[in-house]
Amino acid sequence: MSHSPDCIAGLPVLFVMAAQPEYGPALRARIRPLMTGIGPVEAAVKLTAALSGMAERPRLIVSLGSAGSARLAQTEVYQVGAVAYRDMDASALGFPRGCTPLLDLPRVIDLPHRIPGLPVASLSTGASIVSGPAYGTVEEEMVDMETFAHLRTAQHFGLPLIGLRGISDGAEELRELTDWTRYLDVIDASLAGAVDLLEAAIRDGAIRP
Repeated sequence: MSHSPDCIAGLPVLFVMAAQPEYGPALRARIRPLMTGIGPVEAAVKLTAALSGMAERPRLIVSLGSAGSARLAQTEVYQVGAVAYRDMDASALGFPRGCTPLLDLPRVIDLPHRIPGLPVASLSTGASIVSGPAYGTVEEEMVDMETFAHLRTAQHFGLPLIGLRGISDGAEELRELTDWTRYLDVIDASLAGAVDLLEAAIRDGAIRP
């Protein structure tokens, strides 16, 4: 079954999320996201398949959900100013770590669209859970497992992407699933507020994808 974008202030916008636990009642009242699954492989495959099957494609893709950070305020929502792919390491062949060989892209890719009223932070995407001392190996301010894959898919289809992430963990080392899920209800409400700000920005012309 094909998935259709939401209409936000008259603009077709495709919201994409990783997993149902992040999709709470506040977001359910506003959007109907495409669930792409957890991790960069699932994220790229599911989003590519969905966009390929759409009769009418969106004008904007919004990747939203939770993220970890040892530096940013827990439960706060940040928009992604730039995103990197921490899994890529072809340094043995002389390529800078984080850069995909033979692909003309910088290690960190800027996301140009900005929603007024939301703080901006850099993001690192990868297939591994980052916790405790592992944060010391990541240059970016927050970590997730899907946004870079969503971005590369969006770029393939010539579509802009906005990233929204609520900080669910990182202040303490992760030990069990509830260390990730305990604040998702708070983040759900905050992400819903960010969606409202996005709608206002599109309506006011601050965002013109």
